[in-house]
Amino acid sequence: MARRQARFTTQDLEGLPELEDDSPALWDESLGDVPRGLLTSAVRCFASNGFHATTTRDICGGVGLSPGALYVHFPSKELVLFEIIRVAHDRVLAYLTEPAVQAIEDPVRHLHALVARYTEWHARNHVAARVSQYELAGLSAEHYAQILETRHRTNDVFRAAVERGVTTGVFADVDVKRVSRAILSLGIDLVRWYRRDGSDSPEQLAEFTAQLALKMAMTPDLDLGPAPLATPARSAG
Repeated sequence: MARRQARFTTQDLEGLPELEDDSPALWDESLGDVPRGLLTSAVRCFASNGFHATTTRDICGGVGLSPGALYVHFPSKELVLFEIIRVAHDRVLAYLTEPAVQAIEDPVRHLHALVARYTEWHARNHVAARVSQYELAGLSAEHYAQILETRHRTNDVFRAAVERGVTTGVFADVDVKRVSRAILSLGIDLVRWYRRDGSDSPEQLAEFTAQLALKMAMTPDLDLGPAPLATPARSAG
């Protein structure tokens, strides 16, 4: 997007490379073509303008439908957002907990696989992931609670992996909660800037992030002593 404006129209969003990702394939095929198209259009609109600034006209316009067409398939705009966020969170958790990953016994290889998969998934689906991570405030209290439960389960996957490495002595005696949170942040933060046409493929970014995560887990905390005092700023006079 060449320049930031108050609000992007449906026409503004057409053909933008930064809105190209694999998220159209996330939706259940049983929904039908129209609901799936509405979800994909909503992802693009929410990612560009935010949930609250997006109208049903925007979402329906993205697939050539009249504004009222949304309510034939979704009772409210909030339910569209919930479906996007629910599917994104469920899919990435399922990808992390596939039997082939859970069967990895070596703590180093296990954490590497988890981080690589988490990063790769967010890179491939970065537009939908951006919505699922940064538009949570648009959910109802009930729907937010459901998503929060899934987020806790995802966090537990990473904490268990780091804790196993610490317990077995393969990793350094790090703060499991802090390191796990930092690792999760690495995989999530990329959705703010990643583009399919950028310099790193999802696989390259996944490998780099996985290596970085292992360095965090295998490096002992450094005792740097007390933080130096900041130098007082001199007055202009």
